[in-house]
Amino acid sequence: MKGKHEMPTQDAQAPGARAVARHVGLSATKARRVVNLVRGLPAKEALTVLQFAPQAASEPVYKVLASAIANAENNERLDPDALLVSAAYVDEGPTLKRFRPRAQGRAYRIRKRTCHITIEVEAVAPRTPARAAKKAAAAKATPAKAAPAQAETAEQEETE
Repeated sequence: MKGKHEMPTQDAQAPGARAVARHVGLSATKARRVVNLVRGLPAKEALTVLQFAPQAASEPVYKVLASAIANAENNERLDPDALLVSAAYVDEGPTLKRFRPRAQGRAYRIRKRTCHITIEVEAVAPRTPARAAKKAAAAKATPAKAAPAQAETAEQEETE
């Protein structure tokens, strides 16, 4: 019998890799804004989004994503073009406490926040242009079959 605190095992886990950057000198909320942009995107597209994102947090997130892609390619022998950002999250790290001298002998506390950035990538079937063209052709063919049936019903209504 399993205990109530045991985690269920995942047998059908998709192949993938992960990368973690710890103690990044950046607040977690600012990093989360950037990480939310890339979650669920294909890995190559996510790199492009991060490259042109104006936030300062995009640089460390870009490095973590590039590391996750490299881990998948070198350690797991996965195709980098077939990778998808399956999970991306930011946790708070330790906060460094510093003091700023203020007027009349007072001191204000400055909190230098840090965060841990984790990105997981997994392999999915690559979307090739030929495959996308087949899907588009199939989508066009389906409404074409339905169109004659609609035309027949329209003709029947006109005759009545």
